[in-house]
Amino acid sequence: MKFLFILPCLLFIFLLTNCSSTDEPEGTLEITDIIVGTGAEAVFGSTVTVHYVGTFTDGVKFDSSHDRNKPFSFVLGEGQVIKGWDQGVLNMKVGGKRKLVIPPSLGYGSHDYGPIPGKSTLIFEVELLGVK
Repeated sequence: MKFLFILPCLLFIFLLTNCSSTDEPEGTLEITDIIVGTGAEAVFGSTVTVHYVGTFTDGVKFDSSHDRNKPFSFVLGEGQVIKGWDQGVLNMKVGGKRKLVIPPSLGYGSHDYGPIPGKSTLIFEVELLGVK
């Protein structure tokens, strides 16, 4: 008799663990070169300096280094920025400008971050100013 109770429970547990997923799909980073640079190339481990404008898919701006009149620097590939930036700036050359369309899984995921709601696709125009 216990077997008739345990079997449906095991089936239910199997379905829960194999049919639902809490992992977010990776999504695809879209990279479009607006201007191809001719200077030094950004590689993992290098410190890059950029100017950028970040917008939502509806065109509303949420951030801009231009508005602060201050470029932003970070070490490429060290996780100091969202994954979409680490991947999207890689192999850019100084003087280049790219449009990055970053899915939530390579941005802030399902978590709100300041003015950015969870699960947001983000669009950045990034200009590479320097590589060290």
